[in-house]
Amino acid sequence: MSVHHVLIDGEWRAAEGTERFRAVEPATASPIDEWYPVSARSDLERAIEAGAEAARDLAELPDEARARFLERYADLIEGAKDALVASAHRETALPASPRLADVELPRTTGQLRLAANAARSGAWAQPTIDTRNNVRSIFGPLGGPVVIFGPNNFPLAFNSISGGDFAAAIAAGNPVIAKGHPAHPTTTRLLAELAAQAVIDTGLPPASVQLVYHMAPDDGLWLVSDPRVGATAYTGSRRSGLALKAAADEAGRPIYLELGSINPVFVLPNALRERADEIAKEYVTSALMGAGQFCTNPGIVVLLATPEADAFLDAVRERFEKMPTGTLLDEGTCVRLGESVAALERSGAEVVTGGMRDDGAGFRFRNTLLRTTGARFLASPEELQREAFGPAGLFVFAGDDSEMEAIASVLEGSLTGTFYTARDDSDDVLYERLEKLVRPRVGRLLNDKMPTGVAVSPAMNHGGPFPATGHPGFTAVGIPRSLLRFAQLRSYDNVRDSRLPAALRDRNPTGELPRSIDGEWTTKDIGESS
Repeated sequence: MSVHHVLIDGEWRAAEGTERFRAVEPATASPIDEWYPVSARSDLERAIEAGAEAARDLAELPDEARARFLERYADLIEGAKDALVASAHRETALPASPRLADVELPRTTGQLRLAANAARSGAWAQPTIDTRNNVRSIFGPLGGPVVIFGPNNFPLAFNSISGGDFAAAIAAGNPVIAKGHPAHPTTTRLLAELAAQAVIDTGLPPASVQLVYHMAPDDGLWLVSDPRVGATAYTGSRRSGLALKAAADEAGRPIYLELGSINPVFVLPNALRERADEIAKEYVTSALMGAGQFCTNPGIVVLLATPEADAFLDAVRERFEKMPTGTLLDEGTCVRLGESVAALERSGAEVVTGGMRDDGAGFRFRNTLLRTTGARFLASPEELQREAFGPAGLFVFAGDDSEMEAIASVLEGSLTGTFYTARDDSDDVLYERLEKLVRPRVGRLLNDKMPTGVAVSPAMNHGGPFPATGHPGFTAVGIPRSLLRFAQLRSYDNVRDSRLPAALRDRNPTGELPRSIDGEWTTKDIGESS
């Protein structure tokens, strides 16, 4: 029985250790006959050592080298589109088209190219010069590899070896040690083969991109806490993420987490009277898209308890029951969703529809709606904010405006928060009262649109207060800001011009690089008159 190799220091080699695993096809619940290794700590040791050396070598290369790698990699991914889409579809059951072929793969290559532009321009590094004190600063690479743990729900655009974290880490000048997700190892291997080819084609250090598929939990804790690791990025469950964070924090190593989110949606009363059917359609599309397996899935809807709100829930229920049951990513997702629904029921929520596994083939769970009162929610806010990752949503009916405000005031941190309000501004007074409470609790505030869909925009924030993420000041989507997670602020005090990084010297290295000189952003040279 053959077992696929890991990628360490530019070579595909047999992993040490005897454990192995294989993925399961979600649509049929049948194992896929390809075996992958669970790496021993010795594999990780070699990867860290090689990554640390690659970090030193990368620092000697011009920004253009990283930009060329990212662009070459994007080209290779597009050339292998059919194989990648087929593999990702088999391993995740996500639709080949339009989801994977027409949305996620173009997003993946697009963000790689955006990262290349950022690396090439250098503006992301925010060169800052104080001529009076002769102090200069710039963001630079961390000096060690970035470890990336990818999720299971975006096998291309958030993959540990091709996604946004990967693109940002490389663009900022760091090598990457990718930890693949066990739900889609073949897709990850195919991507790694393309990345390794791009490394060769563009002359990056061999260990600029490395891949291990799986490891024991204790070895993961050891990996993120190693002093040679520059930083870690993790997307996944709260329990595993917090365990990794504890290990990294104890060792003083940076770690950035995305842990899940309930993404509250407030539908204000006049908006409901104005366009209830339209909002219901938008909610159902958002809540059931990808079988509800989006980190920005609208998990909680808050409304005033009115006859119109009851009718709205009934309209949503009818649509939920008519929509086909989607396939979940793996057995664990199905089990955890069932556990979450049961926990919500124990805490005072009532199942309106669904609430159990589906009898169809593969990993399926019925489209599920729950409801509760504002009073019950306020009695158990932590328990009723448990994330139900999948095709499930909780409706909370507040008794009056004040109770709606009280609900807003106990919401935990989320990636997004949404308000639907009347187009004639008749909800504005209540909106202003609620927005003040919700705004500090979410990374992205939306008006009159559902939160699914995260534009790859420089202004995007795909982050938020804990427990949505581990730090509210950073975004995982949105270049160039996403690069700052994987950068060190480097200051130079009275250092000679010839010894400074090119971006901090008196002469602007390109004539076009924006630099903050004595508080003014300019492309001028030091001493150049206006």
